[in-house]
Amino acid sequence: MVTVAVAALHERDPAHLWPLVSAALPEVCGGEALIYKLDDWSERGGTVGVSPGAAAEFARLGEESLGLLRAGFPFARHYAAGDDRTPVTARHAAGPGWSASPTARLIDEVIDADHVLAVPLPQSSAPITGCLVYRSGEDFTDDHLRIAQQVQPLLAAVEQQRLLLERWQRVAGPAATQDAALTSREKTVLLLLTDALTAAAIGRRLGISDRTVHKHIEKIYRKLGTRDRISTVLRAQQLGLVPTPSPPR
Repeated sequence: MVTVAVAALHERDPAHLWPLVSAALPEVCGGEALIYKLDDWSERGGTVGVSPGAAAEFARLGEESLGLLRAGFPFARHYAAGDDRTPVTARHAAGPGWSASPTARLIDEVIDADHVLAVPLPQSSAPITGCLVYRSGEDFTDDHLRIAQQVQPLLAAVEQQRLLLERWQRVAGPAATQDAALTSREKTVLLLLTDALTAAAIGRRLGISDRTVHKHIEKIYRKLGTRDRISTVLRAQQLGLVPTPSPPR
């Protein structure tokens, strides 16, 4: 997962971040396949991403089966009951009713899995978002749950990076493909600089230290040929890397 984190920090395309995670996370958590939900955890819609090894099986599912997976049984109900986002297994969340549920029968038919582990993003609210890891044979162990809880901050950081890179693409437009001098992490720091956030606030937003933020800022200064925050923001606006504020009416 450290390798995934390093790769994510250097990835420029936000669409590639969660596929990186989905390829590594199942094995780390003791599973064999994974789906992730980022924007909605309901039967009605939302993007469902799948780990590479299970993509072909899930691609054959009809809308009714996908709706069953989107419903997130029994985790949507479990996490909606409070603020606790600790990873939990389906058997723990649903009790004896899990094995006889339509969702359990579906995953058994599709990927021959018996158990599911939910790894929600730690700060997600309704709808709850995150990952579902699937496993056959014995249920997930306490060690698997402990590891899943340890990787939650990394998942939150990847999602934060994805959202900031998507914002970068929206505000920078064509310039987003012409800024090879800036790394993906430097782009996100630059965006937060334009929001007038302090280094400490940027660090809290990205889950990194103040010292690391200052290192990113120094590199941004050097690459844009500036010496302070104000001139950096102005230079970035001139280059079309960040939006220029509309004049007051």
